[in-house]
Amino acid sequence: MTTDIEIARATTMRPIVDVAADLGLHPQDIRPYGHDVAKISPVVLSQPRRRERQANLILVSAITPTPAGEGKTTTSIGLAQGLTRLGESACLALREPSLGPMLGMKGGATGGGRSQIVPMDRINLHLTGDFHAITTAHNLLAALLDNHLYFDNPLRIDPRRIVWRRVIDMNDRALRNTIVGLGGNKQGVPRETGFDITAASEVMAILCLAENEDDLRHRLDRILVGFTYDGDPVTARQLSASSPMLALMRDALWPNLVQTLEGGPALVHGGPFANIAHGCNSVLATRMAMHLADWAITEAGFGFDLGAEKFFDIKCRSTGLDTAAVVLVATVRALKLHGGRQPGELTDSCPKAVQQGLPNLDKHVENIRHFGEVPIVALNRFGTDTEDEIAVVREHCRTLGVPFAVSDHHARGGEGALELAQAVMAHAERGSRFTPLYELDAPIRDKIRAVAQQMYGADGVSFTKRAERDIEEAARLGYTDLPVCIAKTPASLSDDPKRRGRPGGFSVTVTAVQINAGAGFLVVLTGDILRMPGLPRRPLAERIDLKGGEIVGLE
Repeated sequence: MTTDIEIARATTMRPIVDVAADLGLHPQDIRPYGHDVAKISPVVLSQPRRRERQANLILVSAITPTPAGEGKTTTSIGLAQGLTRLGESACLALREPSLGPMLGMKGGATGGGRSQIVPMDRINLHLTGDFHAITTAHNLLAALLDNHLYFDNPLRIDPRRIVWRRVIDMNDRALRNTIVGLGGNKQGVPRETGFDITAASEVMAILCLAENEDDLRHRLDRILVGFTYDGDPVTARQLSASSPMLALMRDALWPNLVQTLEGGPALVHGGPFANIAHGCNSVLATRMAMHLADWAITEAGFGFDLGAEKFFDIKCRSTGLDTAAVVLVATVRALKLHGGRQPGELTDSCPKAVQQGLPNLDKHVENIRHFGEVPIVALNRFGTDTEDEIAVVREHCRTLGVPFAVSDHHARGGEGALELAQAVMAHAERGSRFTPLYELDAPIRDKIRAVAQQMYGADGVSFTKRAERDIEEAARLGYTDLPVCIAKTPASLSDDPKRRGRPGGFSVTVTAVQINAGAGFLVVLTGDILRMPGLPRRPLAERIDLKGGEIVGLE
């Protein structure tokens, strides 16, 4: 069986300057990183739009993820390839892969089969260094904060009330909780802290929500790092940190241009996780795709209940963006798991198990309609799917009154996605605005309940004593009008990762609420969610090697 990296390596890539030229970009608009990758200047957005037609923004989301895989990225790429084959102007806007899951369990994030973005190895391993710039900027603020404590602490920052941790782009459970400043009075002020993964960094969220350089600066200024002994908030601006942080992120502000296996343009920029952050690529890349093409295809991480909810309630609300349609990706294999089948039984034909898994699909269709958007169900086809199993999903979508398309893009690339591309073109709406799930001036607890009850199907929400204190603190500091970014397991609609399908009779437990003043939202931690993942017993990193100058073992 041919692997994804073998398929990618067998493809002759177009010079990136030619891909840029197809978008109407001039040499002065881009900064090439070799022959295969380039950065695009944000100045492009201030130039007149070169397309006559109104841009259509298409969001790709999915049912609740399972170990069988759903394929949002693969479907997004296939859809763009399908639209291009129909003679349409299409551009992808995707997130950058994080090294943490790439080296851990999930693997890379460049699609698969005949629907990939390339160069696969460079995109999955470092690309143009954006993640490193974000990590460095984040940790510079932590270093300046500790340096301030060491040199007499003129702001009177309480070391026990520092909320700014360090980050690293790696799954490393040993760093979740640490003590710094040990080794005597010349080594700093001892205090408890820890590490989050870079994809959960507020700096990452800030980069992805910033509209331009000035907006990025103002958001960095607002970062809350801790409190004084008197309980007053301390920001990055007070530590004179935001200017050097901005300088470190100069190049990271420029979206990255790569290409699909079929030579179409793809912007890859920013990478916040949807289970512990807001799960969307950068506003700049999304706007740029809409500025340069008639169809902009983007995705939101994990299931619709996580990334897509935040896409609308955080990203679209703060920027004025809106979608023409939402594609909901499902697979026969995942529906079987939601229907009670075991992982070893997924290749056996079982229409009944598919039928039993459909309530999970139903909930996500309902969730899309909560926002007043058009749901188009895309069945990402696997080679083991039978016609009887596919017919179950097709008929069910007919009864729901939602468009349905089988997409064979993994095996056949853009040709296999023509049915999906035609469905998107036929059902994309123009002119109607999405409806937010809650009003920003609602109480914090009510906003959390709205998401938990309407998106997850929870009966209610319970708050720990710490969460109650956090909410009161946010209210005291004037942050009640911020949207909520709920951190929850992606494996279930509930906050219990073991509950598949469409669970009922559950309550969501909020354990803490963190203020991300720079990003402009409140992070709501639920269940046992962690902001630093761990590696599995046999990490994928063990398979990766360098042989003859080429990277092998990537998935």
